[in-house]
Amino acid sequence: MTGIALVLGIVFIGIVLFSIETIPLEVTALSVVCLLALTGVLTPAEAFAGFSNETVIFIFALLAMTEGLSATGVMHRAGNGLAHLGRLGPRGFLLGLMVLVALFSAFVPNTVTTAAFLPAALRGAKAAGLRRSRVLMPLAFASILGGMGFLYGTSTNLVVSARLDALGLGPIGLVELSPAGLPAALLGVALVLLLAPVVLPTRTSVSEEEGQARDFITEAYVPRRSRLPGKQLSWLQRWLGLEVVAVIRDDQRLAPEPAVVLEPEDRLVLIGRRRDILRIRHLRGLVLRHELEVREARRGREPVIAEALVPPASVLAGTTVRDARLTERHGVSLLALHRHPSLQVQPEPLTPRSLRGVKLHPGDGLLLAGPRERLRELARDPSFLLLLNVEEMAVPRHSKAWLAISIFLTALVIGSVGLVPLSVAGVAGVLLMVLTGCLDPKHAFRIDWRVVLLIGSMMALGVAMEKSGAGLFLGGLAADVAGVGGPRLVLLCLMLLTVVLSIPMSNQAAALVMLPVGLSAASALGVNPRTFAMGIALAASCSFITPLEPSCMLVYGPGRYRFSDFLRLGGPLTALMLAMLLVLVPWAWPMGAHGVG
Repeated sequence: MTGIALVLGIVFIGIVLFSIETIPLEVTALSVVCLLALTGVLTPAEAFAGFSNETVIFIFALLAMTEGLSATGVMHRAGNGLAHLGRLGPRGFLLGLMVLVALFSAFVPNTVTTAAFLPAALRGAKAAGLRRSRVLMPLAFASILGGMGFLYGTSTNLVVSARLDALGLGPIGLVELSPAGLPAALLGVALVLLLAPVVLPTRTSVSEEEGQARDFITEAYVPRRSRLPGKQLSWLQRWLGLEVVAVIRDDQRLAPEPAVVLEPEDRLVLIGRRRDILRIRHLRGLVLRHELEVREARRGREPVIAEALVPPASVLAGTTVRDARLTERHGVSLLALHRHPSLQVQPEPLTPRSLRGVKLHPGDGLLLAGPRERLRELARDPSFLLLLNVEEMAVPRHSKAWLAISIFLTALVIGSVGLVPLSVAGVAGVLLMVLTGCLDPKHAFRIDWRVVLLIGSMMALGVAMEKSGAGLFLGGLAADVAGVGGPRLVLLCLMLLTVVLSIPMSNQAAALVMLPVGLSAASALGVNPRTFAMGIALAASCSFITPLEPSCMLVYGPGRYRFSDFLRLGGPLTALMLAMLLVLVPWAWPMGAHGVG
């Protein structure tokens, strides 16, 4: 029992750290691996075996090949076609959006799909006369639903498949999930189409659709030759239409009292709409504090203005604006920063002494200025997601598009049918994309390494639960539940717990934690272990009730959503998915003679 208690304690510590996010997710995952090795639960070879796992290598290759699809314009062309669907009207556009996104996410990771289609969805929504709040959440949900029907739809399916294969239960087939996953996904799309116009908010106006109504924070200073010294703060706020939240004078922060009189070289922390902040660029009495625009203006060249998001996997997350060094590293300047109030993951005020001291978080909106060629480079950097004119800034290699698609599909097919190992097929696909010019070698490694680290680490936790007997212990508790409501009740409890765990943890981590429990419960009940395993794998893709899933995080800020918005649409959708899976999973993978509920 000591080993069981130790492993369950490590699981609990991991869940808590995943939930509060005091340290990065990948650091938490590696800490779990180290704890398992230091406590002797696993040998070092067992603890780190996940990083050499064939499936982990293939997931890296899959992410890299997806970069090749983006670099050759495949994703952008699909997005442009999506924008044209806006001519079909609101219902037609929303249906086309969800179907197209779901199809792509069946083979491309859902976060990548959401990021690629987001700019086109905004343009199409405007053409269809839809508020962005009515479009972006369905976009994210469709990308998640699309991954339920095929093996390559999510990395969760792949890691569950690898774990089952290692346990001698055989990997998941390419279309094995389809009998349950596809009907559930189609019904989920239908429910979103039915409920979205009713339950999603309409709190934005037409001007807000153009990104004008969100509050940004920026920093400006009063030049010595300005006409503002001697003016009161109340006059300045009326003149600018911006709220002054702090005055910095001689490195001292002054309260923004209306009677404060401005002096030369005062620094002002301002909050307001984008259009009002950009208006400062054309005023002589006040200057935005960004060096790049000053240099560009001296050369007589007007910098390009673009808006970007900090995606969930960005290396910028957790760093300050100063540490991000946007000017030195990327040649662009940060004019202003927007953060949705509900995305404030730490109790730090967004009114610092200097904008350069603000910590960046996933979902933050950045108003950037810089040369067009620098912004084109930025559009290909996974640390940013450009929302404005991204298809004009990027220069995809369109002539290589069909070649990239052919390499991508060939790698998936030959790996699936077993002609060569899955990892070899994936790495060969990446190399072919590089050698044929579909993918720049520098961009091949610009992937979300956090996913690779997280999956490799959590595989060790799954092994520990099996080796220590913790999975068998929890499985016995599940068998007791079956005495009350039968194996179907156990299946429902396993899927529900997977959904709950996928909120603080990643989908992959939740599935790998629950898989040993499900297999042990199946053994104790004498039912088909694949039934519970497939239920857990599919349930890991059914968490729609919060914006913490990476695809949902991408749309949360641009859609101006609140947490409650996801509960209103995602709650019924999650309940429907669980009810559907409770019927479809035992039908597709019969429980056996003892599993008749």
